[in-house]
Amino acid sequence: MERPGAEEANSSECENMPGKKKTSEDFEANAMDSLVDMPLATIDIKDDCGITDVPQVNLERSEENEYKDQMKKKKKKYKDYQPNYFLSIPITNKEITKGIKILQNAVIQQDKRLAKAMTGDGSFHVTLLVMQLNDDEVNIGIDALLELKPFIEEILQGKHLTLPFQGVDTFGNQVGFVKLAEGEHMNPLLEIAEVAKRTFQEKGILAGESRSFKPHLTFMKLYKVPWLRKMGVKKIDPKFYEKFISHRFGDEMLHRIDLCSMLKKKQSNGYYHCESSIVIGQRPIGIQDLINEALQRERMVLKSKVKQIKELLLQPETQAKIRRELFEGRSINNSNQENDVDFNATLT
Repeated sequence: MERPGAEEANSSECENMPGKKKTSEDFEANAMDSLVDMPLATIDIKDDCGITDVPQVNLERSEENEYKDQMKKKKKKYKDYQPNYFLSIPITNKEITKGIKILQNAVIQQDKRLAKAMTGDGSFHVTLLVMQLNDDEVNIGIDALLELKPFIEEILQGKHLTLPFQGVDTFGNQVGFVKLAEGEHMNPLLEIAEVAKRTFQEKGILAGESRSFKPHLTFMKLYKVPWLRKMGVKKIDPKFYEKFISHRFGDEMLHRIDLCSMLKKKQSNGYYHCESSIVIGQRPIGIQDLINEALQRERMVLKSKVKQIKELLLQPETQAKIRRELFEGRSINNSNQENDVDFNATLT
């Protein structure tokens, strides 16, 4: 509560402080320290003595608690993070797919049990980004993919991005993959991966991984066949692929990026269920690419029209007109019902 006359009295006390003895100053300093620890001390000290640098303990604690709550929510959100969609760069070069099939057959010849661990030739791709989407977020993901296209074209500056594949390696002897060779293509590809991650995250989508992006082309997944472990097959033996350590599989030109589902049923050609695609550059494209482009253009036009309709419906004059027409319609129906009753009464 505000005390009458307190401001004048305390102001004069503050002005007279320098003239007091050191013992008095020490006493007041100790008193001031004890006041700071009191929950409401800062109000009286600041208002009465004009001190502005006293820490606002309650405010700081409140902000600290709020920050801790936000961090807990964020940790829980990422703890439940289970990617179910991904951005795919499909492998369409038949030279590459043929070479991978030869590699797979060479591994199977050495251990036929590994046949079940092989990736189907229609599924060969490079994963650019993984994410988690629920049913309501799929359209948001499609929008993010469409927004990504101009950023990629800006990075490439009209140039083609060719991805050369050479050599074989594994992740922990559990996932076998064909390596992307080092070279000048790596920087733009890493840049595209980073801008893709940022674009999706800015839409509020959980996307990306804690580990750094390492582009690769998977040809087998041992962990996908858990019963092999019971049969003694616990790792991919390096001797299975030693003849392909330096093998050159071929080049893939980046021309399309797909938003694919990990869980939905695959297409008849073995490729993943695709929600949407963007075509990059001026590479000659097939009929399916043309269809995808046409569908995307139609979708954007339709989305624009829906937005216009929504804006029109939100206008007060439109809403008033709708209410008026609905009211008039009810009045007419009521009038017709009364007329029908009178007509029937006349007949009887």
